[in-house]
Amino acid sequence: MRLLLRTLSELCITAGAVIVLFVAYVTLWTGVRAEAASDAEKGALERRWAASREVPAGATQGSPSTSAPPPGPAAPSTTTGPSQAPAPSPSPAAAPYRDGEPFAVMYVPRFGKGWEWPVLEGTAAATLKKGLGHYTGTAPPGGTGNFSVAGHRRTYGDPFKDFPRLRPGDAVILNDGTTWFTYRVERRPYRTVPGDIAVVDPVPVPEKSGFTGPGRYLTLTTCDPEWGSSHRLVAWARLAATRPVTQGEPPAFHS
Repeated sequence: MRLLLRTLSELCITAGAVIVLFVAYVTLWTGVRAEAASDAEKGALERRWAASREVPAGATQGSPSTSAPPPGPAAPSTTTGPSQAPAPSPSPAAAPYRDGEPFAVMYVPRFGKGWEWPVLEGTAAATLKKGLGHYTGTAPPGGTGNFSVAGHRRTYGDPFKDFPRLRPGDAVILNDGTTWFTYRVERRPYRTVPGDIAVVDPVPVPEKSGFTGPGRYLTLTTCDPEWGSSHRLVAWARLAATRPVTQGEPPAFHS
């Protein structure tokens, strides 16, 4: 009997240790890995952007550069101020980004001063371990349609941990290397089920988003509840301003 009790006790201790290690892995180690992966993706973007701005040796001022531009569609030509909404313009049906590769960096001041994450093409599990994922086939940043992005609520850096804090008027800012895009959240986050794919339609769920016709929209999605995945939280925003990166950060960082 004593042997049996001792064996059961040892099994319980072992099981408890395994559970503690698993929780530490989920809550801490995945965050460490995500931070390192995110920094690597942002570093790759910065190097690519720097290379695209370099003038080849021997080239004269004003001559065309042979450096390859960053992958993705050209930035919109319309530049607007913080209170002037840009007029919609045609954009590709699907952004020609490489699967799993970064193409922009997102900032959400509501989530804190240091909150910035790379946006990569696709929403595969491996991609979302390195940053935010762009729903393939949705609009590019600043394009007409619905630029749609997914991110983890918890684990892998908890990028959307504070998602429920989003409020109307909050800024969501993107930098694609040539242009700053400032979107403004229209409504508080909406809760739905994973199968509700209409939330990333070009005009997403008009009765919920408030969008009734074509425009330049942004959709953010994450899991709900905080440590589960039975539902989704969705936030919609509308493009409010664009600004060349050569003009510095947009005012939305400080408003």
